[in-house]
Amino acid sequence: PRRPPEVPVLTRLSGLEPLNIGPGSLFVNVGERTNVTGSARFKRLILEGRYDEALEVARQQVQGGAQMIDVNMDEAMLDGVAAMRTFLNLAAAEPEIARVPVMIDSSRWEILEAGLQCIQGKGVVNSLSLKEGEEAFLRQARLVRRYGAAAVVMAFDERGQADTLERRIEICRRAYRLLTERAGFPPEDIIFDPNVFAIATGIPEHDRYAVDFIEATRWIKGHLPHALVSGGISNVSFSFRGNNAVREAIHAVFLYHAIQAGLDMGIVNAGQLAVYEELPAELRERVEDAVLARRPDAAERLLEIAERYKGQGGAARPQEDLAWRQWPVERRLEHALVHGIDTWIEEDTEEARRRAAHPLEVIEGPLMAGMNVVGDLFGAGKMFLPQVVKSARVMKKAVACLIPHIEAAQRAAGRKAERAGRIVLATVKGDVHDIGKNIVGVVLQCNGFEVIDLGVMVPAQRILDTARERQADAIGLSGLITPSLDEMVHVAKEMQRQGFTQPLLIGGATTSRAHTAVKIDPCYEGPVVWVKDASRAVGVVQSLLSEGLREGYLARLREEYEQLRRRHAVKGRRSLLPLEEARARRVPIDWSAYRPPRPAAPGVHTVEQDLGELVGYIDWGPFLHAWELGGPYPQVLEDPRKGPEARRLLAEARQMLERIVAEGWLRPRGVVGLFPANAVGDDVALYAGEDRRERLAVLHFLRQQAPKPADRPQRCLADYVAPRETGLADWMGAFAVAIHGAEERARAFEEAHDDFRAILLKALADRLAEAFAERLHQRVRMALWGYAPDEDLDNEALVAERYRGIRPAPGYPACPDHTEKATLWRLLQVEERAGIRLTESYAMWPPSAVSGWYFAHPEARYFAVGRIGRDQLEDYARRKGWEAAEAARWLASLLDEGPT
Repeated sequence: PRRPPEVPVLTRLSGLEPLNIGPGSLFVNVGERTNVTGSARFKRLILEGRYDEALEVARQQVQGGAQMIDVNMDEAMLDGVAAMRTFLNLAAAEPEIARVPVMIDSSRWEILEAGLQCIQGKGVVNSLSLKEGEEAFLRQARLVRRYGAAAVVMAFDERGQADTLERRIEICRRAYRLLTERAGFPPEDIIFDPNVFAIATGIPEHDRYAVDFIEATRWIKGHLPHALVSGGISNVSFSFRGNNAVREAIHAVFLYHAIQAGLDMGIVNAGQLAVYEELPAELRERVEDAVLARRPDAAERLLEIAERYKGQGGAARPQEDLAWRQWPVERRLEHALVHGIDTWIEEDTEEARRRAAHPLEVIEGPLMAGMNVVGDLFGAGKMFLPQVVKSARVMKKAVACLIPHIEAAQRAAGRKAERAGRIVLATVKGDVHDIGKNIVGVVLQCNGFEVIDLGVMVPAQRILDTARERQADAIGLSGLITPSLDEMVHVAKEMQRQGFTQPLLIGGATTSRAHTAVKIDPCYEGPVVWVKDASRAVGVVQSLLSEGLREGYLARLREEYEQLRRRHAVKGRRSLLPLEEARARRVPIDWSAYRPPRPAAPGVHTVEQDLGELVGYIDWGPFLHAWELGGPYPQVLEDPRKGPEARRLLAEARQMLERIVAEGWLRPRGVVGLFPANAVGDDVALYAGEDRRERLAVLHFLRQQAPKPADRPQRCLADYVAPRETGLADWMGAFAVAIHGAEERARAFEEAHDDFRAILLKALADRLAEAFAERLHQRVRMALWGYAPDEDLDNEALVAERYRGIRPAPGYPACPDHTEKATLWRLLQVEERAGIRLTESYAMWPPSAVSGWYFAHPEARYFAVGRIGRDQLEDYARRKGWEAAEAARWLASLLDEGPT
């Protein structure tokens, strides 16, 4: 009989997508802005009943990298139960928000229960406690379990909050026993909060608050199997409010020791965080004395020096200490790699070479030792991607110095450096996006792997030929646009046909574990693994290439894929609305009360744009997310772990931006057009003139078919344009913008072995392209179309999309067919006017480009089409003049039974 596999015990949460937390997981970021007690703006929106705008707050958090959102409706002037239900029900209908778990936060049980009755997936209740006794605690815990949620459990009982190690242990042990033995609560669904209190207050009884929290965390992780630990970190430094430098130092030291003890998550609400290793030695010693309660006068000694740093904030950093330049060369090389310092790398490498018997010994010795430290720190969450990429830059420069000597020595001895493995990476044919792939390559190189990067738009056969010729141990495919998913399926089929056995790695923004399991894995008998991001790449490859780890890893992977395929099959049997019924439930707009605004400047216009002006329109949240420093911006800059590196990265980005603008590295080019338009069913007809006699083009859109509540429409973008039968003279717009020159400049950085600046430049070019699109949309609203001439919004409001109108892009959720770009290119003569061309898969070149449609109706909003049925597929194919098979190829990701 089949033996069921052992499923690892993890804290498994979910919205529409899973969030698994267990050993080896990094901190979980909980978005707090959907909390009326912590966000004045969110509180105002909820009190005023402006739920659509409140949903935007949640959406921004998720887009910024929040892995969970905290929803709190505890406000005296608010019906908390009704507000919680209303907000969560609305959020459940927004896939972009609903994909993450919800933490329902309240001090009132009736609000918590109202939230539990509304959330989909598996969320977290914040919080339960023993303050009302065991029976109330167990009753609430059983209800939480029945509702299928995890719970934050406060170290709080009938006698009050625990403030000593003994009391923390006593309450947590008691709560754990009650939950697991009497309430049947899964231990992995328990998240203890052992209470963080302020230290260095001058009251001796408070001296052990921090160390007792740390020791309680260690005890919980050692004695209460599978439970997690959380805490409100900023409380620990409250006695130094107003002195940000000292608060930063306290947070850094406290977190350094708490994380080592097993802390799983934590939030800093005030101040910022310094890097533990970079704290001035004197300050770090005295803070550590206070945090760890190492001496009775620790508070006084910290107060003695605190005034020196007051008002400095992030300036409490040591001047550059060059004492390490006196160390032996092996230690200097390691230090330079770990800290990303390339100033002296050539001379230190040459010194090491002269001392070594063979130049390869420099690589296999101090250089690889340094990169091993980098890999260990990154894997432990103690380094971030920008730091790792800088380390790779130093490594490449060192290796470049050694290559001539290595080649000479190899010719004499035939010796080769051993590598952990050889990986071929490529962005698939038709796709041009490579920032994520480049970062993965750098991280793999930092861990001893040889990476052969074939670049972008690489045909399948070239990928396979290279893998065979170079005897690759694995192949990695990357892609951003949805047609890339089909190309990855093609590569997998070719690997199977041509007898490959190497692991196939899948990555990119549109890929997913589910798509990999359902569409790609069945096409290839070798291992097929979805790699979520760069931080997972090394562990995945090491597991695949290690004899000791491979079989167990693949067994777990096969079982996981089988479960995904079963869930997908069940999902595919869910009913969709018939297309005609969905059309009957279109967005209900009263066209008799609407007068479409006529553009002030109709027709097609080439756009001139000053590069410097775009800097003020940049949204920095996605930029940080690209470097795996995601989180709501600007709050992420105060994150206890990510904040310091995020601030450093932003400073370097702004420094590069100054050079980009001053020296004219990049060139913005764009085009915009405004056309007479009317909806014809789910299509929109654009006309050559205002008499509307000659059709210029027909735009084809898709409609939502997944069932929704009766009071919510089944949306289609055509709903926002006046139907022809209304007799209204409506309008639509189109645009395409790009930033030229980034690829050439980045190539020069790569040739100089500076991957960090190459990736930084490409990431900035992407942000400038989005800023260009934002600025152009503003000009359209205020002048070219002119329906909002008095608009007065700052960049924060623009990022939050508080303006009238939308600019959805072909290939994205509201209009997921990439082929509609062909019509846009023809309408605007995009290649001739803006220098942007389309690949065979309708990706844009240069990659830093944005295109889309303009809708001006006040009710226009973004949405996701989601799954569609065979009836809409065939109808869409007929409208476009396609065969159904052609439509199925381009819309495969929307179809339950898409081609394999």
